[in-house]
Amino acid sequence: MISTLEILVALLGVVAAVAVAAKRSKIPPPILLVLTGLVLALIPGLPTVELAPELVLLLVLPPVIYVAAVATSWREFRFDLVPISLLAVGCVAFTTVAVAAAAHWLLGLPWAVGFVLGAIVSPPDVMAPLAIARRLQIPRRIRVILEGEGLANDAAALILYRFAVAAVGLGTFSLPPAVGLFAAIVVGEILWGIALGWVMLRVRRWVRDTRIEITLSVLTPFLAFWPPEHLGGSGVIATVAVGLYVSWNGPRLISAATRLQGLFFWDFLIDLVEGLVFLVTGLQARLLVARIADDNIAELVTAAAIVSAVVILARFVWVFPAAYLPGRLFPPIRRKDPLLPWQGPFAVAFTGVRGIVSLAAALAIPLTTADGAPFPYRDLVLFLTFSVILVTLVGQGLLLPWVIRVLGLVHMGRTEQDVDRAQEDAARRQSIQAVLDRLDALAAENAFTESVIEPLRVHHKGRLARIDRRRGDDDGQKKLATCHDEIELMLIEAERQRLRELFCKGELKDEARRRIERELDLREAHLANQRGEE
Repeated sequence: MISTLEILVALLGVVAAVAVAAKRSKIPPPILLVLTGLVLALIPGLPTVELAPELVLLLVLPPVIYVAAVATSWREFRFDLVPISLLAVGCVAFTTVAVAAAAHWLLGLPWAVGFVLGAIVSPPDVMAPLAIARRLQIPRRIRVILEGEGLANDAAALILYRFAVAAVGLGTFSLPPAVGLFAAIVVGEILWGIALGWVMLRVRRWVRDTRIEITLSVLTPFLAFWPPEHLGGSGVIATVAVGLYVSWNGPRLISAATRLQGLFFWDFLIDLVEGLVFLVTGLQARLLVARIADDNIAELVTAAAIVSAVVILARFVWVFPAAYLPGRLFPPIRRKDPLLPWQGPFAVAFTGVRGIVSLAAALAIPLTTADGAPFPYRDLVLFLTFSVILVTLVGQGLLLPWVIRVLGLVHMGRTEQDVDRAQEDAARRQSIQAVLDRLDALAAENAFTESVIEPLRVHHKGRLARIDRRRGDDDGQKKLATCHDEIELMLIEAERQRLRELFCKGELKDEARRRIERELDLREAHLANQRGEE
């Protein structure tokens, strides 16, 4: 019998192979991973991989949300708080109601079960569309809105989901207490997340050890998520709050060494987790096929088509009024936030891709209600959820690059990126000029001799000249900058070769070799990053 550990290693191998195939085929990795899992699930003889909902909700979701929040700009998040809130709360609630109504009137499901289904499929998963959006360089504000929505919509959906499941079990539902409880959960989780962020950053500053700091950073999302979740909340809002707090205050309190190593660690961990999650999502097809084997396939396909269409259309119906009505109804909002061209709301509406949170919530539906009866239509809800994920992730996900290009967002994004790079270069020039001014002040104060200051002055003037060459209008100067980069890479390789020779001769200790190689790695990575931005 194949052990769980062997299955995990095999899944890691599949994730790596699919990542290579995705890079060669230009297909977004999440889509290719889901399709690969779907194909593997239908091959007879392979072991069944069942996704445990508590694994996703308690172990996968917290770090994914935390890293996304840390990577989000609090300033931009706050600026777009109105559209983000309208999507994360308003669109989730509207989609839940729309799906519940369609499930009741068109499919004959009870209202309570319809609300369970609606809450499950209401929150879009932004991992796959954002990977496409970043690669195509769409305007930053659209990315910020999508990222912000992805941070908060899971919280709204999971809270609605719990209310709906409770309503099915108890047979009753009261709106006013639910609204009050929702508000209490939001406020309580925000306060808990901010308090935890304050404590963890100061503990990390007091520790001053990179490995311990990274360990504490791993614990942070779980400490933010688990207590509210066990107390009846979602845990998502607290995790978002602590992530945004760390994003805003971390640069002052986290050391440079920790940031460098932490970025690599978290990038690797999240890529691995997301890859496994998308692959395992496709692998759930085998369980679904077994559960619906005795049902009418034509009726199931019709139901899946209806629910998928309602989910997609509901987002379009909500997004355009939400994008334009606040500015038209409230002049202060219009003055602060000019109306977007229609292409922006259309792109936001089209990225309503559902993912792992929806599947985990469907799998987490209890088997029985409060009185011990089987939970009604549980297998149907699970099938419809999986169908919506496939339709939106594969269908919309594959069309998204084409839609973004047709809308002209790629050109808009690249124009915006040129402006951002000009601002970045201006900031670099000013910071280097501050260094030169400080060196001149030190020389005037006779704090150091000219022989000490002059080499530093030459070095920083060279940095300044390099920026001017790299971003100047003269093609000859740009080619010169490129030649300098190529020469520096050859010089780094010459250093590496000499280090290997010294190490082989026994004239250099291994520990010293690693320290020098780390410095060379940082220089080479810096050059590669600069070349990649051009």
